[in-house]
Amino acid sequence: MKLHTLFVCKSCSAILEHEEADDRAEGNQLLLKLLEAQKNSACNLNIEAVGCLWTCDTPCCVTFTCQGKYTYHFVNLPVQNIVLDLFQFSKLYRESKNGYILPAKMPEQLKSNLLVRIPPVPD
Repeated sequence: MKLHTLFVCKSCSAILEHEEADDRAEGNQLLLKLLEAQKNSACNLNIEAVGCLWTCDTPCCVTFTCQGKYTYHFVNLPVQNIVLDLFQFSKLYRESKNGYILPAKMPEQLKSNLLVRIPPVPD
């Protein structure tokens, strides 16, 4: 089985400078919400914190990735109301052979937050 990973930028913040990012950073808060929600769900997803995803002017951001599949980078995510949408997208992503998700199938809130979709690297 392929490892599907959601990278979460824990330093993303609209209120804190990157160098000042700590537990209060919105990215860290999103990470905590995702990890807590995952405990109570059947979501089979590897969630990993990263120090920075380099889209600091558009916090909060996450990246879905898996070998042989498209990579998706979402930005400007609202911490309070996005966890279910991310898990819903995760399910579509895991079930897709190549990771390509039709825009019409994507959770509505995520459509406007997609910054980039990167094609898989050829084998």
